[in-house]
Amino acid sequence: MPMLEVENIHSYYGNIHALKGISLTVEKGEIVTLIGANGAGKTTTLRAISGLLKPREGYVKLEGEDLAPYPPHEIVYKGMAMVPEGRRIFARLTVAENLEMGAYSRKKSSEVNTDLERVFTLFPRLKERRSQLGGTLSGGEQQMLATARALMAHPRLLLMDEPSMGLAPVLVESIFETIKEINKEGTTILLVEQNALMALTVASRGYVMQTGEIVLHDTSKNLQQNKMVQKAYLGME
Repeated sequence: MPMLEVENIHSYYGNIHALKGISLTVEKGEIVTLIGANGAGKTTTLRAISGLLKPREGYVKLEGEDLAPYPPHEIVYKGMAMVPEGRRIFARLTVAENLEMGAYSRKKSSEVNTDLERVFTLFPRLKERRSQLGGTLSGGEQQMLATARALMAHPRLLLMDEPSMGLAPVLVESIFETIKEINKEGTTILLVEQNALMALTVASRGYVMQTGEIVLHDTSKNLQQNKMVQKAYLGME
């Protein structure tokens, strides 16, 4: 049984048909990436999976359970969390308070404390800045905080939307190393990313989106060797 199963979902913004029959799967323990140009529907797909945009057709299942009846906050209880595009941290809260917000669905304080130590090990910079306001952090630090906040929900499936956006190249490499580490520790990841080469380097499989549809699905290795992918997304002629 896949960790995540998305079958033939159609989603709309008003009368605009944004997702046109999206189907994909993510197996337990995988990193799977979704690549495509701006406006292809990648973020909309994550919104549909996480319950922020309810599909009109099709279904989303987490470990076999249909998520349609649940609002987004209850989907977090089920074991899914998202690192949103643009980070969306709470600028007027401290780093520690942002992390506490990520753990709002948790009940056992001892387990929360264990995960707090885990994210501080992953992101030592956040431990140094735990009393600092989120809005005063650098872009890279805010991305660390957004990722750590999602991990505080202790998800089995982590959705990541454009984690490298706006970051310096040296920070991009660091973020992707962290993604691999999070996965190695047991968290399944669905990654939306415009840096297709980096995404395909860390993922085992990938889906290519164009104008609300999946047009290609293959192993990351094969996608890196695909002429269309090379030309459109990898900057190769």
